[in-house]
Amino acid sequence: MKLLKLHWPARHRPVAAAAWIAAVVVAPAAGAATPADLLAGYVAEAGAAGDPARGQLMFNSRHGRDWSCASCHGAEPTAPGRHAATGKSIAPLAPAFNPERFTDAAKADKWFRRNCNDVVGRECTAAEKADVLSWLIKLKP
Repeated sequence: MKLLKLHWPARHRPVAAAAWIAAVVVAPAAGAATPADLLAGYVAEAGAAGDPARGQLMFNSRHGRDWSCASCHGAEPTAPGRHAATGKSIAPLAPAFNPERFTDAAKADKWFRRNCNDVVGRECTAAEKADVLSWLIKLKP
């Protein structure tokens, strides 16, 4: 297998080097976010603000399925939960009680997709995500 070699004119080498360094150093941080950033994205996608009361109701309801979000995370997800089927410990979901929660957009979307499928039987809408996250953000110590 041959590698493609790029021949940069001398005047462009510092710019190319800087671009490469930025791509290597900055790219891993691209997934970093805050819960407020993620909420803003869901709100923008939904076209409406998240409603914490609706989020709490959605979180604690079964939606015709075997589980609710609260089945594993607890009705107030401020303490560790336990997976309903496996018994595996789950770190607190509310961001004020677990600073790692909702700081990676890809991870948040992955878990919303998986858990919404278990709880609602489909992928959650952006409005539903905004509602739940707006409630979770309100939970404070």
